[in-house]
Parts: sequence; structure tokens; C-alpha cells
Amino acid sequence: MPLARISLAAGKSAEYRQALTEGIQHALVETFNVPPDDQFMLLTEHQPGTLVYNRSYFGIERSDDFVVIQLTVSNTRSLSQKRALYKGIVERLAERPGLRKEDVFVNLVEVLPENWSFGLGDAQYVKK
Repeated sequence: MPLARISLAAGKSAEYRQALTEGIQHALVETFNVPPDDQFMLLTEHQPGTLVYNRSYFGIERSDDFVVIQLTVSNTRSLSQKRALYKGIVERLAERPGLRKEDVFVNLVEVLPENWSFGLGDAQYVKK
């Protein structure tokens, strides 16, 4: 169960925001074996001056369309799955909504499976 936090510049259309969430979800389903209906995403739009980033860190030239995708996930995936996820996200978002691959920043936060509760005050991933 990933929890996605997506930060982007304010002013994008509803279609653009939908393309972001759909592209990320498809990549998670394909590479992390996430069920298609397991979708929890928070989009935060930032006014000018509130999304601060280095425009050329690691020699990657970033534009005003820079997007940060932070995924909190269970610590159960291999390095190859993580690499496939990063590639899958940038490829899908390059297709739609047309983001440059240089403008997609992905950060994984890994937690133990018992650190999730989907409701009812239960830790659903913990065997009883």
C-alpha cells in the first residue's frame, strides 16, 4: 500500500493532475504488484516561491514543471523493482501529461508492514 504525496506548481488543470495520479498508479501496479484499487494520493499545489529545488543538481536541468513524488511503501521491494518503478513513473508521465523526465523527482520512504492502518484501528498487514 503506497501513500503518494505529489508536490507541483499551482495552476495545472484537473486533467494534468489526473494524468499524474493515473501514471503513478499504473507504474506502481506494474512494478510493485500494487492492487489497482489500492490508491491513496495527496496532491499539494505550491504557489511561486514555496517549491524550492536546485535546478541543476546532478547535472539534471529542471524547469518550472518540476514535480516531487514521495511514496511511503512497505520495505518489501528489491532494488530492481525500485529501479523499474522510477523508470515506469517517468516514462508514463512523459507520455501523459507530457512531463520532461528531468522534472520528475521520486523519493521512497520505506516502513515496516505493521506501520499501516487502513481504518478501524487495525494493523491490517499484521498476522493475528
